[in-house]
Amino acid sequence: MSDIDSAQDCLFCRIVAGDIPAQKVMETDRVVAFRDIAPQAPVHILVVPRTHAPNVAALAAAAPEELAEMAQVAQRIADAECGGEYRWIFNTGAAAGQTVFHAHGHVMNGGTLGWSA
Repeated sequence: MSDIDSAQDCLFCRIVAGDIPAQKVMETDRVVAFRDIAPQAPVHILVVPRTHAPNVAALAAAAPEELAEMAQVAQRIADAECGGEYRWIFNTGAAAGQTVFHAHGHVMNGGTLGWSA
């Protein structure tokens, strides 16, 4: 999927709409969070805005309140699942590892995640 794909073609838009099943862990009026189907850590949850934006910078420009709510949801998930400590990772662009071009943050924890502190 490229960053020019529309919301109709977007995997995460279809998950948010309920057209594709996902193991949801939290929902608000602006945000949906669900478990990654290919987790890279013991805790790996995706936090996505309901609004389609191709990446986090575009979301910050178009709907900063949704990005703020994503941060609040990420913290609530981390409090519930990993003692409040977590990494919140955004990949922006294909060369950075973004594979779905709908803004999303990865809430991750469990072990060192392969990085030093």
